Amino acid sequence: MLVLVVEDDPGIAASLVRGLERAGYEARGVGTGREALAAVPEPDVVLLDLGLPDLDGLEVCRWIRSRSDAAIIVVTARGEEADRVAALDEGADDYLVKPFGLAELLARIRAVLRRVQPSGSALLRHGPLAVDPRTRKVTVDGHDVALTPKEFDILECLAVDPGRVVTRQEVLERAWDAHWYGPSKVLDVHIAALRRKLGVPGLVETVYGRGFRLGAPEPGQEPDAGAR
Repeated sequence: MLVLVVEDDPGIAASLVRGLERAGYEARGVGTGREALAAVPEPDVVLLDLGLPDLDGLEVCRWIRSRSDAAIIVVTARGEEADRVAALDEGADDYLVKPFGLAELLARIRAVLRRVQPSGSALLRHGPLAVDPRTRKVTVDGHDVALTPKEFDILECLAVDPGRVVTRQEVLERAWDAHWYGPSKVLDVHIAALRRKLGVPGLVETVYGRGFRLGAPEPGQEPDAGAR
């Protein structure tokens, strides 16, 4: 999941890139509109400042939207309603006024991605694991694995982007509710049950202090058929 930060202030850009990388995203920054339009590879999310030195930010927004399905979040000091309306009319998916906290920005990114890239019916594969979002069916090496609805939601959240660290809060929001206030230990119980049912050591990894991800199964380990 690549996030492109389009920001002409080097300090702000560097801070955003570091925060995004700590959250598990791949991130890079550019300082001009022309660099944003020439960015390769194409990003999944664009954080777009409107006050760029070479091109008007609204023009950049319009150009990106005309040729890309990337999620666009305008991040700017301009807080007037007219500016918000203009950006949304040019194709922006969200609008965030500076200053803002990193936690809010990450929540906006997650919300936008849920809207513009909803889980589709494509089969999600990772090693011996196959997850079908349409039928909510899970198999390991072709063998069906019976999961509870919450266990499936957690696994799907991880399987959409294998290898990316998904924070505990993101998993809770995806599998329970966007405003989950219950004990986070409930997630650990479900993760333990999910590991046991999948029966593949090393498949669901804990990244301490950050969250969870799908990792490479431990070499030489066969799925535990008894777990299924």
